Amino acid sequence: MRVKWLKPYQLGSIVMQLSVGTDSTWSLRTMIGTKIAELPVDLHVFSLQCASCKSVLRSLSPTGLVPFLEDGSLRLHDSLAILEYFNELSDGKLYPTDQGKRALSRSLCAEMHAGFSALRQTMPFTLADVSPLTAFSPAQTADIARVTTLFASAEGPFYQGDKPTAVDAFYAVLAYRLQHYGVRLQGEAGQYQQQLVAWSFLQEALAQLTSTAACSHP
Repeated sequence: MRVKWLKPYQLGSIVMQLSVGTDSTWSLRTMIGTKIAELPVDLHVFSLQCASCKSVLRSLSPTGLVPFLEDGSLRLHDSLAILEYFNELSDGKLYPTDQGKRALSRSLCAEMHAGFSALRQTMPFTLADVSPLTAFSPAQTADIARVTTLFASAEGPFYQGDKPTAVDAFYAVLAYRLQHYGVRLQGEAGQYQQQLVAWSFLQEALAQLTSTAACSHP
């Protein structure tokens, strides 16, 4: 399903298009990235519960997965690579200007990209109602402890201070996932979690996917 995400970004006469999917955490991260970078795109939303939608997606994306970015002849199919591209297009809006903080930001994004497997496996992302978790395995507890440490290190309303970066785009979805399953962090970690959950960029992206979750295919 094709929907408008502000107005198309154009490089000359080329329109940049971003394909995303329902219940896709990586799609949400790239959608938030477009907002931080102030790069409106043509957004295409695919219902990942629909066989017909997934068939169309496989014909477009080299991996058959979302997110998938098209900018002229360029094809990008990984969320981290897509945000790096957005950062270049926006003259660095997705990362801090300080070299050390920029390196740390990339390290944290990579950790989110590859880590927290216990939470991913046992708390599958969904916009549907779920029952809160009341007991946690050692692996879940370890992941939550690591998230707590990271979130408590936030320097302001956003991780690097007053302005959102790629780190916030990557961890906002995790903050929402934890709260969705009844995990509310305490202290400074909890403050950052609640800031991310209430963040308008996340809420707008969630609403966008929710509004297009119903598929028109039989």
